[in-house]
Amino acid sequence: MDRAPGLSVRLKLTLSYAGLLMLAGALLLAAVWVFLLRGVPAGALVPNLSGLLRAFDPHNFGPRVFGPAAAEVLAFLLVFGLLGGWLLAGRMLAPLARITDGTRMAANGSLSHRIRLPGRKDEFRELADAFDAMLARLEAHIAEQQRFAANASHELRTPLAITQSLLDVARNDPARGTGELIERLRAVNARAIDLTEALLLLSRADQRSFTREHVDLSLIVEEATETLLPLAEKHGVTIETSGDTTPTIGSHALLLQMTTNLVHNAIVHNLPEQGTVWVTSSVHPKSVALTVENTGEKLTPQLVATLAEPFQRGTKRIRTDHAGVGLGLAIVKSIAQAHDGTLTLTARDAGRLRVTVQLPAAPPHTGR
Repeated sequence: MDRAPGLSVRLKLTLSYAGLLMLAGALLLAAVWVFLLRGVPAGALVPNLSGLLRAFDPHNFGPRVFGPAAAEVLAFLLVFGLLGGWLLAGRMLAPLARITDGTRMAANGSLSHRIRLPGRKDEFRELADAFDAMLARLEAHIAEQQRFAANASHELRTPLAITQSLLDVARNDPARGTGELIERLRAVNARAIDLTEALLLLSRADQRSFTREHVDLSLIVEEATETLLPLAEKHGVTIETSGDTTPTIGSHALLLQMTTNLVHNAIVHNLPEQGTVWVTSSVHPKSVALTVENTGEKLTPQLVATLAEPFQRGTKRIRTDHAGVGLGLAIVKSIAQAHDGTLTLTARDAGRLRVTVQLPAAPPHTGR
């Protein structure tokens, strides 16, 4: 934004200090005149500022003497106020100049720079610390976005490369049957579509572009488990649900997608047979929680810490169908954060994973 040039803050503070000092001096001299010297006979004219010391002697000082002395005092206060105000303002605004330099560096793309303003806590230090924290979060966010873009490009390139290879084979061998080719192209295209839809859903959750309404997580759990029940029965996995009414505020569609992803992952990442998935919704004083647990092999804490990152699939899937695109828990994390909630992943002692999503509870007046 273009702005007209104006006075610097330092000059404004200097003039303010000097003006305040002049005003105080004028009021003090006026008080001396009104209460001590009014009506006193005039004496000899005071030649310099030292004559003011005789201002309280009625025989030597009068109205004609007090005027020049007061002018000398005000002139001295003006010079002292301007000089002292300029030095004091420069000292007080030195941290602001350092913050400004840091801001310019950040505006030029240097997000790794930190102000690190020394000294005790005050308004300038709080501003510098807040700016450093903002830069740290911004740098981490940009790095995460760059990694995500690189991973997304790689994932999207894979089905396209497979499609290109299949088409090259078909072109070089025209006598080969097209039935197998069409089926493989269909599978590759379906994977690309799933990945694109997952990326769009993740972007929608990050942007928080959704309408909030009153929802019940327990009903969403029932809806998600009923949808995935055929998949669970096909692979011999038992789903057990429990919980009371868990009211919260958010998008029904996104929360349903979040719950479906969690239950789907719990089914896909399970024992080869006779596996179990536990889905529990619970209410706390200020929050509601959705917990999904499953059976399976034991996981290390290091692996669990990476499962919510985009395109991190953890160990090799037991199921070859419903392979997913590596965005299931990343979408869950984004949806939870978009609803001001948290996602917690914990390795179960008996094996596999416990996933807990905590969301703010709905205000009491919005309940049914």
